[in-house]
Amino acid sequence: MSTSRSPDASSHSADLGAQYITATPTYARSHHSFYSELLSAGILQPLDCPIEGLKHKEDSENYVTPLGVSSLVKHFLSQSGADLQLEHHMTGLYRRGASWVVERKEGGSETFDAVVLTMPVPQILQLQGDLGQLLSVQQRHQLDTVLYSSRFAVALFYSPDVVFSFSWAAKYVNDSRCIRYIAVDNRKRHADAPGVGPSLVVHTSVPFGLEHLERDKEDVQPLVLQELDRLLPGLPQPISIKFQKWRYSQVQTSVPDCPGHMTVLQQPLLVFGGDAFSHSNFDGCVESALSVLSALKASLG
Repeated sequence: MSTSRSPDASSHSADLGAQYITATPTYARSHHSFYSELLSAGILQPLDCPIEGLKHKEDSENYVTPLGVSSLVKHFLSQSGADLQLEHHMTGLYRRGASWVVERKEGGSETFDAVVLTMPVPQILQLQGDLGQLLSVQQRHQLDTVLYSSRFAVALFYSPDVVFSFSWAAKYVNDSRCIRYIAVDNRKRHADAPGVGPSLVVHTSVPFGLEHLERDKEDVQPLVLQELDRLLPGLPQPISIKFQKWRYSQVQTSVPDCPGHMTVLQQPLLVFGGDAFSHSNFDGCVESALSVLSALKASLG
């Protein structure tokens, strides 16, 4: 759920990850309080713009985020009252008696009573420290079964004098090995504002992402832009471009039976959560969060 902004603020922001949220009837009921809160706060609104190739699921509702999809995350963080500390790259996890010591890439460490990890499973398994010996054989096997798709995403930011004449706000592409999805992102989110240029978002296909995953972004970007020019000839020159590699995009194979979380140690508490333990959409993340919360309350209560 990543929203990127143009360097000089003359263009609309662009969602480089999740594009819209689909609520099935079941989740619309079980997560009603969350949807009601987000709609009332203006964080979500119904998706009512034309998206070519969108497969409408029966009785499901699609929503967009007018302020960008990261606004949804920021809303819940602001409601939590948590003391946020960002840009701390975790590299190691060590058990020290009744506590956990977390080591950071930039140096130093901090001590915690409980740890919840929600990063992609391969990144969890790469952590240095005591994690390897704490996992049971079954847990390790379950984590090893998790598979992710990979893809590249591009945001193109345009000057305020650019007006796109496309009939669509977004479209799924079926005649390209490289590009799967294109969106005029501000139009998709109903975020038009006078004097601010449009933004275009491009997502590559899963096979293309897999094929080029280990190549440098600088080598892949020209391939994607060349294909974009073929699909949409005559595009004006953007004022800036952001190219993103999502090594871990969506979960293709989650932990068996989608338990929501995995408790590795009760004391001191170590819990894994995230979409790998449910499924890769908003409701999957909510399901995992509720599951992690129940484990935390049981342990700390």
